[in-house]
Amino acid sequence: MPLLVVEGLRKVYPGGVEALRGVSFEVEAGEVVALVGPNGAGKTTTFRIIATILRPTSGCVLLEGVDVVREPGEARKRLVYVPEEVGGYKQLTGREMIELLVKLHLAARGAERREIEEAVEEAVKLTGLSEKVLGKKLREYSKGMKRRVQVAAALAVAPRLAILDEPTAGLDVIAANHLRRLIRRVAAERGSAVLFSSHNMLEVEYLADRVYLIHRGEIIASGHPRDIVEEAGARNLEEAFLKLIAGREGGGV
Repeated sequence: MPLLVVEGLRKVYPGGVEALRGVSFEVEAGEVVALVGPNGAGKTTTFRIIATILRPTSGCVLLEGVDVVREPGEARKRLVYVPEEVGGYKQLTGREMIELLVKLHLAARGAERREIEEAVEEAVKLTGLSEKVLGKKLREYSKGMKRRVQVAAALAVAPRLAILDEPTAGLDVIAANHLRRLIRRVAAERGSAVLFSSHNMLEVEYLADRVYLIHRGEIIASGHPRDIVEEAGARNLEEAFLKLIAGREGGGV
């Protein structure tokens, strides 16, 4: 059975706005999967439902057999979610923020103090930031630096599923490359599944084992990036993305 099974998700917001229209997909252990689409396509709504933040109107999400709607507490022990908007307590240092995030997650699993301390040190290494930088307050951090702290803390707790919404947003070329390699390594070495979104199609081609293209709340294409490109008769994933969207809109590229 796949690690994550999303089946027939529908979400209707007050006022009758239908954000999801029967979204279904799967993610295997150790797999890096991209959910991509235009703004407003339903990516963040899908992520929030899987992360137990939103309840679907109908449909089902199973994470290692755990129904995330009926057993949200059990589901949260198995996943981490890093939203697109970077937050954090500005009065904390980078290291203190890492300690807080790691403790919050591992305490829910009943982890011992030693395991928590080891995960904190692992997260510190994963950031690629110096101790001097990690000793500074978050109010002095750029958006990219905050992102590195949050993603590193999320991956260090060895979740079964990491949901990363625009993980390299705000990062420079070097930092983004570091983070991409980190995501691939964690998935390969630990068997964690990673579900992410990105508007950078080159990034998606590099990272994703499988891509699901969502448009107006529906999955309209799926497969390995190379297969999607070939089936669309495109030169790259970005061109394939545009062709598939245009086909749905009745226009051309």
